[in-house]
Amino acid sequence: MRRFGRTTAAAALAVAVVAGTAGWASADGQSAVTGPPPGTAAWRAEAVGGRPLPDPASATPREVARFFAGLDETGRRELLRSHPLVVGNLDGAPLSLRYEANRLAVLATGEARYASLASPGRRILAFDPRGRGQVAEVFGDLERAGHVAVVVPGSDNDATSHDAPRAAATGPAGMARALRTAAGGDTAVIAWTGYTTPVGVGLDAAERLAEAGAVRLARFTAGLDAVGAPDPALFCHSYGSVVCGLAARHTDAADIVVFGSPGMRADDAAGLGTGARVWAARGPSDWIANVPNVEFAGLGHGTDPTSPAFGARRVPAGDVKGHTGYFAPGTRSLAAFAAIAKGEVR
Repeated sequence: MRRFGRTTAAAALAVAVVAGTAGWASADGQSAVTGPPPGTAAWRAEAVGGRPLPDPASATPREVARFFAGLDETGRRELLRSHPLVVGNLDGAPLSLRYEANRLAVLATGEARYASLASPGRRILAFDPRGRGQVAEVFGDLERAGHVAVVVPGSDNDATSHDAPRAAATGPAGMARALRTAAGGDTAVIAWTGYTTPVGVGLDAAERLAEAGAVRLARFTAGLDAVGAPDPALFCHSYGSVVCGLAARHTDAADIVVFGSPGMRADDAAGLGTGARVWAARGPSDWIANVPNVEFAGLGHGTDPTSPAFGARRVPAGDVKGHTGYFAPGTRSLAAFAAIAKGEVR
């Protein structure tokens, strides 16, 4: 009876702690932006040279790449001008075409909160103004890169906050810039806020937003592969590591690096079902350590990726401050991240 009482108490405690920490979503919930981009209906109604345009909802990135390879420059530019939101978000389309399409799409919104994304020299690889907005930006030359890294952020990130003032080397763009500077050379880094991230604290994000994000991340990496980019290293922060955990078996990532992670929806690295090398880091003052890595009644994100039981390779993070300091210049974690991104660690 005493043993049963301890078990019941432990279960009750699990419910309590998970209810307060498992999800990252506002009390009224976040609606995940999914499916093809705005303007898809008009795109589907058109044809080029008697050929239908690839359906953004069903065509694979490789099919998209083959379609654009068969177009001349005039045909590409006609589609760019007529359907910038579709072209800009079409995984498998030529990179330079997507950059230009997204500049036009940003300008077409007429919204001041997005205006900076259309500044000269920006390489915006994806832009979707629906909801809070989604965005992906490239730092470096992705078309010629020998190595590619993708930063997958956690909660409270969207297209509106992409250029908002932050502490140095934090936020998706700040992390990507810091990693690009540290890695240098022919490494391109993408800040990918390509899913609806949670906001605040609540239960509904325990899986729903991560599942939707995982589908989008898998398609995004397939798009990189379709245009000939190297297999990427994924750098997944906080709730973004849940997204990466669910997407792992569906990507061709060479490395998956999680930091400040509440769990990856797996009992151990083998459970991710990926051939990628899996890495984990947690700084000594990161508050994520206070989030219990439990699963109960379908809530919680699973085993702590930094625990020996999980089986990930450890990234040194003893000098990291707080939950967002992993890319701070001079830290051991940033140096290790750069080496992983460049493929220097075996």
